[in-house]
Amino acid sequence: MLTLEHAYVFAGLVFAAYAVLSARDGENVRRYWNAVFWALVAAMFLLGSRLSDTTNGMIALALLLVGGFGLLGRGHGATTDRAERVTSATRRGNALFVPALIVPATAVIGTLLAKQVNWAGHPILDPKQATVISLAIGVILAWAAAVTWLRPPPLAPLEEGRRLMDTVGWAAILPQMLAALGAVFALAGVGRAVGSLAIHTIPLTEPLAVVAVYCVGMALFTIVMGNAFAAFPVMTAAIGLPLIVHKFGGNPAIMSAIGMLSGFCGTLVTPMAANFNIVPAALLDLDRNAVIRAQMPTAFLLLLANTLLMYFLVFRFGTHSP
Repeated sequence: MLTLEHAYVFAGLVFAAYAVLSARDGENVRRYWNAVFWALVAAMFLLGSRLSDTTNGMIALALLLVGGFGLLGRGHGATTDRAERVTSATRRGNALFVPALIVPATAVIGTLLAKQVNWAGHPILDPKQATVISLAIGVILAWAAAVTWLRPPPLAPLEEGRRLMDTVGWAAILPQMLAALGAVFALAGVGRAVGSLAIHTIPLTEPLAVVAVYCVGMALFTIVMGNAFAAFPVMTAAIGLPLIVHKFGGNPAIMSAIGMLSGFCGTLVTPMAANFNIVPAALLDLDRNAVIRAQMPTAFLLLLANTLLMYFLVFRFGTHSP
C-alpha cells in the first residue's frame, strides 16, 4: 500500500536533486547556500519521521536563518532560450497544458476512488492520505507524459524545477512552516483561549453571530499568520467545533470547507502570505503592495459571501436539521 511516507520520499528526492544541481550552478555566486537550503528541505522529507523533534526543530531554524539572512541566490538552469520556447509554444498551442492538467485530474480521481481500488483485499492507497498520495502520483505521470511527448534533455525537468524554486526562494516552504505553526498554536491551547475570550466578550447566542465570528476570525488569523492552514486549527478549536458543531448542530464538513475559504480571504490581503502576494509582485517588478490592493475588494466580497453561505448551509444539513 502506498502511504504518505512514499510521497514524502518522492518529494525529498526531488529536493535533494535541486541541492545537487544548485551546487553545480557556477553562474550563481550563492550556489552553496542554495544547495544547503534545498538539502535541509530534502532531509526533512526523507528523514523527518526518523529524526527527533529537537533535530527537526533545528533543521527548521537552520532554514529560517538561511532564508531570513538573504543568503539565497537565483539559479540559472534554463535549458532552452526564448526563441525555442516561443517556437514550441506556437507549434503545440494549448496542448502544452495537458501535462499540467494531469496533476489535478489524478489527485481528484485518486481521492474519489481510493477506497474502491484494492489489491489482494487491501487498498492500493492509504485512504486517509489519498489526496496527497494521488497528487504525488499525478506529478510523476505528468513528468512521464511531458518527457515522452516533448523529449527534452534528461535533466531539463529538474533544472527547470530548480530554477523556478530558486526564483520563489524561501517563500516556497512558507505554507509548510505556517501550517506547522498552526499545529503548535493548537497544541499550546491558543484555540481554547481565543474561544474563551470570544464567548466572554461577544454575545454568541445566535447561530448567525457564531458563524460571522468564525468566518471573520479565520480571515483575521490568516492575515496575522499568513496561511489559512495555520489559522484553521486555532479557530476551529475556539469557535467551530464547540459552538457551530456541538452547540448548534452544524455540519462539520461544510463548516471546514467554507471556513477554509474564509481564511483564504485573509490570504488575499496579507503580506505574510509572501509566496502569493509579495513574490509575484517582485518577479513582475510591480509595487510591493500592488497585488494586495488589487485583491482587497474581492477578499471583502468573498468573505461576506462565505459567511452567508455557511449560515444558510451549515445548519440546514447539520445534526439538528429537520
